[in-house]
Amino acid sequence: MGNLSKEILAEKENVENVLNNLKEAMTRAEKTVIELSAIASFLHNIYNGIENILKQILKGKNIKISRSETWHKDLLNISVSLEIISENLSDKLYEYLSFRHFFIHAYGFMLEEA
Repeated sequence: MGNLSKEILAEKENVENVLNNLKEAMTRAEKTVIELSAIASFLHNIYNGIENILKQILKGKNIKISRSETWHKDLLNISVSLEIISENLSDKLYEYLSFRHFFIHAYGFMLEEA
């Protein structure tokens, strides 16, 4: 297995571990600011893992992403244009990207259960 495959596999395993933690946190009946902060952190971790996988795939194709202010959106757009992910998946990931932006710039006590 190549180095790129190992890196992607490791990232996939990390995402799966976080998903297990997220599932456990979601089973809690009452979600205080602590549980909501943990859930938000897990969602942030999952999205970062997906971004890392997409970056590794593009790296394997020798495609560089410019580090502009919009590089996160650019990553999704390039991944769609190269048919790495579908437009539908990109739309769903964009929602997580928006949440990621909120999470990074907000305080935990601002979180509300949806």
